[in-house]
Amino acid sequence: MEALIKAFDVNITGLIFQVINFLLLLYLLNRFMFKPLLERMDERSTKIARGLEDAEAAARDRELARAEREAALSDARREAAEMLASANKIAADTRDEILAKARAEAEGVTARATEEIGAEKERAMAELRASVADLALAAAGKVVRAQMDGPTQRRLVEEFLAEAPAGGRAGAERN
Repeated sequence: MEALIKAFDVNITGLIFQVINFLLLLYLLNRFMFKPLLERMDERSTKIARGLEDAEAAARDRELARAEREAALSDARREAAEMLASANKIAADTRDEILAKARAEAEGVTARATEEIGAEKERAMAELRASVADLALAAAGKVVRAQMDGPTQRRLVEEFLAEAPAGGRAGAERN
């Protein structure tokens, strides 16, 4: 080894000082430069990892919110469709009820009108019978040429009406 040291002309003391200086420089660089730099790099990588995790969590939350929003929208659409169907059913039921009431009222009006027409017909027939009876009495009076008094005329009219097909009812109505 001495031959090697002499061949390369190495100064051992200088080499030892250089090694000590290098180790001291390495210690100082490690202590004041590499450790803070590595700590900052670790902090930064931790922040980046945390940011990526937060971004993933936010993406999951966004996806959940989107799914909830779509579910709520679907529920709202379904409820709106149900409300519309219910309103249509209520409208149809109301329409049917109104039509049934209108038909019943129309039938009632028709029945009352029919009754009134029948009653008016009966009154007209009674008036017609009375007129016919008066004419018959006048004609009979001319034929007999005798004047009859009121009660006799009335009795003859009632007998005439009793013999006629609807005479009994018309005579009873006049009394």
